[in-house]
Amino acid sequence: MNRIKDYFELKLNIVEWLTTYFDESKMGCFVVGVSGGIDSAVVSTLAAETGKQVYVLNMPIHQKAEQMKLSAAHIEWLEGKYPNVIGMKFNLTGVFETFKDTIGKINETNHSLANTRSRLRMVTLYQIAGRYGGLVVGTGNKVEDYGVGFYTKYGDGGVDIAPIADLYKTEVWELGKFLGVDLRIIEAKPTDGLWDDGRNDEDQLGVSYEDLEYAMEHESGPAIKVLQNFNKRNKHKMESIPTFKL
Repeated sequence: MNRIKDYFELKLNIVEWLTTYFDESKMGCFVVGVSGGIDSAVVSTLAAETGKQVYVLNMPIHQKAEQMKLSAAHIEWLEGKYPNVIGMKFNLTGVFETFKDTIGKINETNHSLANTRSRLRMVTLYQIAGRYGGLVVGTGNKVEDYGVGFYTKYGDGGVDIAPIADLYKTEVWELGKFLGVDLRIIEAKPTDGLWDDGRNDEDQLGVSYEDLEYAMEHESGPAIKVLQNFNKRNKHKMESIPTFKL
């Protein structure tokens, strides 16, 4: 799916939107988690393009070597190109293991532990945002945020501003190419990096992003049932918290 006719104009529009929000918020910086994937690479680059102070964080937790390598390479590229970018690395593996030891491993599932990894990263992002008076910038795309709810509630879903949440994944890839993102990141299979077995997004979703995008746009296609099932199951993430009213 590619609805974008002019990626230069798209970049300008998003950067202007980010800048306006930043100035109106009276905050001091942007804070972005950089995983080594295309979404965070594009978002961190757009944030850097504003000229505002940007902190980009590499936060490995039992991370695959290739993911850590791509994250580090992207941060190095950002720091070399944009004087307003500061890279940070916090290895949260020890924190994660201490957390597991503290609460005990009885009845813990791999899925709950994967979500815990994401939430530890969210806490770290907000710690840095609190230190420097910053805004945590979300890296979710349209399929993840509004189609299948493919994110962790109060983990990578816990953000202040979402610059690419109306872009399909294929559009994010194209924007990444336009911005000059490392080709290795663009070509890497999308993954949330939360699983020790190295499963990627398509393994978890059961269909490709392209098929999900088609289903979202046309309400039909081979992935429509997958989209509907995930959307129904994850609706609690995408709607306001149910509240009893007097």
